Amino acid sequence: MTDTAAQVVAAVFDQAEHRDPGHRRCWVVLVDGARHQIDLIKAEALQRSVDVHIIVDLIHVLEYLWRAAWCLHDSIDASAENWVARHARVLLGGGVQQTTAALEEAAHAAGQRGTQRKSIDEAMNYLSGKAQHLRYDTALERGWPIATGIIEGACRHLVKGRLDITGARWGLSGAEAVLKLRAVRANGDFVASWAWHQQQESIHNHQTRYRDQAITTA
Repeated sequence: MTDTAAQVVAAVFDQAEHRDPGHRRCWVVLVDGARHQIDLIKAEALQRSVDVHIIVDLIHVLEYLWRAAWCLHDSIDASAENWVARHARVLLGGGVQQTTAALEEAAHAAGQRGTQRKSIDEAMNYLSGKAQHLRYDTALERGWPIATGIIEGACRHLVKGRLDITGARWGLSGAEAVLKLRAVRANGDFVASWAWHQQQESIHNHQTRYRDQAITTA
C-alpha cells in the first residue's frame, strides 16, 4: 500500500526472476489496461532482457462492450446480452479489427452522432489502442489466462476482508503492517516467519548490542 506502482512492478519481476532465473519459461502478464501500468511493465522487462506477453483482462474489455451496448439498446432490452456475447466471441477468436468495424457500423446504422455514441467511440478507441494485447486466440491456444478474477479474489480476501470491517480506521503504515502479517499467514508461512523474526530481534537487541562488551561474573 505504501509502494509506488513502479516499485510494485519491480517486486513482481523480482519474484518472477527468482522462480525462473534463466528466463526459460513463458512470462505472461495480465493487466487491466492502464497505460501507465503497461509502460512500467514494458520498461522493467526491457531492463531485465526478458520477453513478456501482456494480456488485457477480458472482463475489463467486456465492460466497454456493455457500455457500448447500452448506446444501442434500451435498459430493459434482453437482446443486449446476446449483442455483447456475439462480439465477445469474435474478440476471443482474435477479431479485434472486426469488432471495431462492427461497432462503427452499428453506430452508423442507428444514426448516432456526437455524445450519443460516446461509449461506442470509447470502446472502439480502447480496442484499437490495446489491440496488441488482445490476442485472446493465441492466449487460449497456449493455455494462458485471460482474466484476473483469481487475482482480484485474492485481493478482496487479503485487503478488503481485513481492512474494510465495521468501525475500522487505518493509516498507511498500520495497514501495511497488518496486510503483511495477513499475507504471511494466508500463505502458510507464519510459523517460519515468526521464528525468523525472533531470531533477528535477538541478534539486534542482544548479540549486536553486547558483542564488544566484556562479560564478567562475580
